[in-house]
Amino acid sequence: MVEMEVIESARPLMAVLVSLGAVPLILASKRNPNVREAWTIIAAVLKFAIVASMLPIVLSGNVVEYTLYQFSPALLPGLELKFRADAFGMFFATIASFLWILTSLYSIGYMRSLKEHAQTRYFMCFAVSLSATMGIAFAANLLTLFIFYEILSIITYPLVIHEESREAVWAGKKYLVYLVGGSIGFQMTAMIIIYALTGTLDFSNSGIIAGHGMDKVLVALLLFMLVFGYTKAGVMPLHSWLPTAMIAPTPVSALLHAVAVVKAGVFSVLRVVFFVFGPDLLSSLDLGTMLGYVASFTIIMASVFALTRDNLKQRLAYSTVSQLSYVILGAALLTPSGMVGGTLHILSHAFGKITLFFCAGAIFVATQKKNISEMAGIGWKMPITMTAFSIGALSMIGMPPAVGFLSKWYMALGTIQEPTRLVFLAVLLASAILNAGYFFPVIYTAFFKPLPEGEEPGFKEAPMFCVVPLSITAIGTIVFLFYPGVFLELARMAVEALGGP
Repeated sequence: MVEMEVIESARPLMAVLVSLGAVPLILASKRNPNVREAWTIIAAVLKFAIVASMLPIVLSGNVVEYTLYQFSPALLPGLELKFRADAFGMFFATIASFLWILTSLYSIGYMRSLKEHAQTRYFMCFAVSLSATMGIAFAANLLTLFIFYEILSIITYPLVIHEESREAVWAGKKYLVYLVGGSIGFQMTAMIIIYALTGTLDFSNSGIIAGHGMDKVLVALLLFMLVFGYTKAGVMPLHSWLPTAMIAPTPVSALLHAVAVVKAGVFSVLRVVFFVFGPDLLSSLDLGTMLGYVASFTIIMASVFALTRDNLKQRLAYSTVSQLSYVILGAALLTPSGMVGGTLHILSHAFGKITLFFCAGAIFVATQKKNISEMAGIGWKMPITMTAFSIGALSMIGMPPAVGFLSKWYMALGTIQEPTRLVFLAVLLASAILNAGYFFPVIYTAFFKPLPEGEEPGFKEAPMFCVVPLSITAIGTIVFLFYPGVFLELARMAVEALGGP
């Protein structure tokens, strides 16, 4: 058990505010795109630096806390707007803050190459969304998490409807109905019940509701209200907003699928599984098995849907729905290796999927092609992009030399640690086959089919601002298999702390 010392510091709040502070500067520089984008990059680098500065503290076994506001003890005793940088929060915050730098660089190349409208609005909303993401990562209780979760839902709406077409506006409405409706209808209701029964919403290593003698039916109800209330996690049947939102520009898709939105969803699910209910309580009531079956259904069915999609972003969207539930399945195993594997899959999916979406966007920028059937021979025209795509695909399948192998390996070990969980090993193996079934045809089409008749051969990569970020994320996808380092340590620390004070 890791003994933790609480260190009071405003650094978690600073990580939240730094990109928010860039918003007026971005707006003021709207007539000078170079300055505008410079503020975006500066804010991204500062955010990552602030987050990274807390790593030594957390890795040494301590946590960083900051209370922003305390509600009246007479009216709402025990409720605070509070931030806490622990191992689990640092795991998510480090990934998101680093990938924001690359996504910002990629956005410059993508938005300028296509001469997109409303670029200032785009970069402003992008900045606020990362502030909300940091708020989610460092939330010390369910109330703080709820507030920043809602901010993230609302501020990403203008990004989803960026095209401003009738189809985009409809997609945005669906996006808000699912995300805001789900969180208010399920998440907030569960939060109120938990507060009424326990008197607190603060996350605990032993679980908020552990030891309160609640009936199994009530615990199960609260668990699934929260799981489905975090609709960003894309658990079926509350998943269809995600493929619909693919009408947004590709950097937004990368933000939705790798950096912020869906990761905030699965991070929140794991946060409540680990720190609201706790593995011991869920295991004693056998609720982990129920959650595992829900996740398994999503994994398999979303993979089947992905097989049928010719549009590349749509195929990647259904892949995301499937891959997110790997994270939930790992947590639902309630075994040490399974929970570490589920946590690590946040890293695996972040780097692998952002690479895939970066590649999809680069293909569109360079060739205007969106459908897989149109991409015959494109691997020889865009070798850097399609090599990176192949690396990202291997990670999603769970094949070395990509980091997806590591997270799925830990999950497979987690199924073996508990005999009643062996059925989920079959799910992992079956889904790997399905993943290969919808990714390998893309690679085959790109490298082994001839160019369409009349199309001239020749090197035609997207601009450097697109190619460099996707190359870095592809390299990271390989490097983290062999050197998981700080991320594996943070995942282990988060799991080892469970059950403690």
